[in-house]
Amino acid sequence: MSNLIRWNPFREMVSMSEAMNKLFDDAWVMPRNGGFFRNGGPALDMVENADNIVVTAELPGFKPEDIDIQLEGSVLTLHGEVKEENEKQEGQYHVKERRQNSFARAVQLPTNVVVDKAKAEFKDGILTLTLPKDEVSKAKKISITAKSGK
Repeated sequence: MSNLIRWNPFREMVSMSEAMNKLFDDAWVMPRNGGFFRNGGPALDMVENADNIVVTAELPGFKPEDIDIQLEGSVLTLHGEVKEENEKQEGQYHVKERRQNSFARAVQLPTNVVVDKAKAEFKDGILTLTLPKDEVSKAKKISITAKSGK
């Protein structure tokens, strides 16, 4: 004799929800390349306001001279490389995670910018790029003239 279990559609939905949560947890919690990077490049934020596009990138362990910033058309490319420090080995390594680390990350900018007026600042492992939008890309207000109803 077999046991019959009454089908409950909500039980299936909960398990689907749990599966989706696990999928996203695995995708975002996985270690970045060497513990610092996501998808082969630094984690970054891009914000557009009325006058500028501001890009902020996490680059721990890098120095400004280790980073190359290029803009070709509307594609911003960040490239960096840190070489391993030459340390005298005092014994046998059991864990060695500090080594040469490099990245290249390209992102599409949402609008055209004026490269000659761009600013790049680096503080405490955070790179902040301020890219002024060109005049053509800036939003312009169009005024409305009212006409009489005749």
